[in-house]
Amino acid sequence: MTLPPKPPARPGKVSLWRYMRLFRADILSAQPAHLYRAWMAEFRTPFFRSYMCNDPALVDLVLKARPDDFPKSDRIREGLAPLLGNSVFVTNGETWKRQRRIIDPAFEGGRLRDTFPAMWDAGVAAVERLRARADGQPVEIEAETSEAAADVIFRTLFSIPIEHEVAGKVFSEFKAHQRAQPVLNLGAVLPLPHWFPRFHRRETKRTARRIRALITELTARRMAEIEAGRAPDDLATKIMTTRDPVTGQTFDTAEMVDQVAIFFLAGHETSASALAWALYLLALYPDWQDKVAEEAAREIDPDRIYFSSLKRLKVTRDVFRETLRLYPPVPMMVREAAGCEHFRGREVKPGSQVVLSPWHQQRHERIWDNPDAFDPARFATENGKQGLRTAYMPFSAGARVCTGSGFAMAEGPLLLALLVRAFRFEPVEGRPAMPVAHLTVRGKDGIWLRLTPRNPV
Repeated sequence: MTLPPKPPARPGKVSLWRYMRLFRADILSAQPAHLYRAWMAEFRTPFFRSYMCNDPALVDLVLKARPDDFPKSDRIREGLAPLLGNSVFVTNGETWKRQRRIIDPAFEGGRLRDTFPAMWDAGVAAVERLRARADGQPVEIEAETSEAAADVIFRTLFSIPIEHEVAGKVFSEFKAHQRAQPVLNLGAVLPLPHWFPRFHRRETKRTARRIRALITELTARRMAEIEAGRAPDDLATKIMTTRDPVTGQTFDTAEMVDQVAIFFLAGHETSASALAWALYLLALYPDWQDKVAEEAAREIDPDRIYFSSLKRLKVTRDVFRETLRLYPPVPMMVREAAGCEHFRGREVKPGSQVVLSPWHQQRHERIWDNPDAFDPARFATENGKQGLRTAYMPFSAGARVCTGSGFAMAEGPLLLALLVRAFRFEPVEGRPAMPVAHLTVRGKDGIWLRLTPRNPV
């Protein structure tokens, strides 16, 4: 059986400096092969110790049972600070709790139904954009899914399409920021004091300033519309008018800019990654693609917007779920031990880094049957159901589970169904995809596919 692409693990032990060079090029291939079967692994540096935990009991301890004892590591924010500021993605403690109390209501079940028409419109627009490209010529599909995911964010957050002048500029600048942003910053490796400069690249800081200036423009405009009583009822309005039930405060414009930056990064970058890999997997496995196409043709009418269609896209949802298992957009998460701990007989000192890896746990050889195989039907088996309960966390888990996880699980299957309903996707000979991880799991040299229309217009 042909297996989906998987980066080769690094051979043997390497020095810290060699590891840093490998890590900077790709997080995944910098790791040793034994992590796919280890319950825990320790990594020592002159500056800190790191423990990767694949044992489901340890993961539950960190994420669910005692999350306050394992705050998000400050090392994570080092490279992201120029863009994300003090957003909910990088904060801890009472600041984070306050931010979640304001943000979470916007993504509750009822609001998903409200945003669904905008999500649908973005999917239909993506199909129309791709019609001109569906001539059998190679298409770099990540670029297309990136635009589609950005369109979803702008339509649901600010009620504007990707063609809007400011939205288009944010999307363009974000692509430039991705190229300029290294995955490894000096502050992520060395225990630097807060006052010490982090030496971000000039281009990284420049693109971050431009993105934040554009988001500030959108946010200030929305604040004025809210005050004038003519703001649309979208996610931005909901978040900006929600008061913290504890303090009674709302986000001011500056705070909202931080949150919009992470909504765009998390909601656009991760969705684009998952959708691109889902299309690539369906191209590799045409039998599954035919099943999705048949289901989409039966359950979806692009001229009618109906929320109930999501429940009927069962095959498509399993395909998307299996894609997230094999290619979790955020492959690793880092927490920090606030106090002394004991993990599997080892002492974990305060300040140690605790690494939780969806990439390794969701491919773990002692948890999943045929862990590297693409098999959307696995979730109907006892092994698959057990894996979902104990070792499946593409959106994290516990108190810090991604607030947009329900949103993503509606967006992904919907866009996948709309695209496969309209086009047949085939791999491009000589251009196999290979996953690499920087901010998210993407194709090393892109993800190339051929598109042909299923229903010529």
